[in-house]
Amino acid sequence: MKEFTLIFRLTDINDFRPSREQMQERMNWLAGIVAQNKLADKGNTLLPVPGSAKTVKSDNVISDGPYTEIKEFISGYIVVRAENIEEAVEMAKGNPIFKIGGSIEVREVLARN
Repeated sequence: MKEFTLIFRLTDINDFRPSREQMQERMNWLAGIVAQNKLADKGNTLLPVPGSAKTVKSDNVISDGPYTEIKEFISGYIVVRAENIEEAVEMAKGNPIFKIGGSIEVREVLARN
């Protein structure tokens, strides 16, 4: 079984403050993954707000945020176990983030030894 990171992205910072009902939907989605024993790491499901992160590059240049070239806000991530990327994508499809215009990036994680 492989591991995949699901990176949650939003286009509007206002979407970062979910209602009680939206949080319950997210928790139900996550509980479904846990029930299948597919959650490898809960990660930081809520990351700091924009402007509170810095990137340090090899030439000692420091810039704001991890991805200054994108206009999306990375709101969090989890790591799931799946047989392949297609299965991880299917898990991601059930997340309620899509109801508020968000997206999920799915990336395979290199093996941890």
